[in-house]
Amino acid sequence: MAALETDRPVSPYELFVGLRYTRAKRSNNFISFISLVSMLGMALGIAVLITVVSVMNGFQKEVRDRILGVLAHVQISGLEGGLTDWPAIAATAEANPAVRGSAPYVLAQGLLGNDQVVRGAIIRGILPGREARVADFETYLRAGSIEALVPDGFTIVLGIELARALGVDVGDKVLLIAPQGQITPAGVIPRLKQFTVVGIFEAGHFEFDSGLALVHMEDAQKLYRMGTAVTGVRLKLADMFQAPRVAREIARTMTSDVMVADWSRLNAGWFRAVEIEKRMMFIILSLIVAVAAFNIVSTLVMVVTEKRADIAILRTLGSTPSSIMAVFVIQGALIGIFGTLLGVGGGVLLASNVDVVVPFIERTFGVQFLAKDIYFISELPSEVRMADVTFVASISLALSFLATLYPSWRASRINPAQALRYE
Repeated sequence: MAALETDRPVSPYELFVGLRYTRAKRSNNFISFISLVSMLGMALGIAVLITVVSVMNGFQKEVRDRILGVLAHVQISGLEGGLTDWPAIAATAEANPAVRGSAPYVLAQGLLGNDQVVRGAIIRGILPGREARVADFETYLRAGSIEALVPDGFTIVLGIELARALGVDVGDKVLLIAPQGQITPAGVIPRLKQFTVVGIFEAGHFEFDSGLALVHMEDAQKLYRMGTAVTGVRLKLADMFQAPRVAREIARTMTSDVMVADWSRLNAGWFRAVEIEKRMMFIILSLIVAVAAFNIVSTLVMVVTEKRADIAILRTLGSTPSSIMAVFVIQGALIGIFGTLLGVGGGVLLASNVDVVVPFIERTFGVQFLAKDIYFISELPSEVRMADVTFVASISLALSFLATLYPSWRASRINPAQALRYE
């Protein structure tokens, strides 16, 4: 095999011929059509790949931010039962410079009823004054106030979907049924307590909006007979991505038997599933780019067949096999470069305007891509990362270059005498 001299720079003559072959009107229009299809196919594959990866980046970031707006970066809970010395545990945790705030909580399950409607919910007992240190409920409120949760007031704040399902608004009454019952001669009777709705929040995360209710921590402790104990302590960090390291540091400083878990462990299944899905989608869509790139092979093979006489003449004029090979490598690479540039531009433009394009498609065709009751969010987010764009463009250019090697090598092996015999 005649090797291409990679250490020798491409001469202006080779670049000129390669560019001329790319621009020239060929007698065989079918070859021009195949070249155009290869270029557009690569551009479309790259644009789709960049758009899908950006949407998955945005989906992951959006859900993560919404989850952490309601949950915590780090959570400290008792290994057996609740924590009775939570103030000391919170103080120890806040001694770490990475911790911005802490708040105790009580977590339990219950049934909320209004009229003939009953819904299951997660009941979270909080201290309103400290909850703002670790969560963003104030920004999510659509009506009422978190500060209206007062001790012995038996007031409650509901997620917006939960409030709609129960048919209640601020000022209405709901009945909270706790699973811990009272033993009587007639059997076990559930504990019932009427609460007044003083707030409605919308976190933008269907799981929380449809199944989370907030009450004052002391009311939760009384209702669930926990005394002065709490379920755990929630922490907010200066940098959420340092949560695994900070959690390990806090665990080493604790003298009580507690479990310290960061948000990546508490939601490990979901984040792992999203990451696997993202990688699989990247591999699948990369195959589209690969198919388009290797269409360059068929294009160059046909070009080489058509240009046999030209190649023979160039050889008789003194061109070396490596020069002939460089001519067709340049021609194939130009198809790949133009296709890549077109795809990157289109992909970045589309990914940056998903919030406009998707609603337009939904209104035009009367469809909904993300239903609230199925997906975590109802809007399609997007986050364009230049590292992903660069990686996609690099793969595309590499595949385009590899696709030119075999046809270019075949062109360099053409025998001038045989090629000109019937000309």
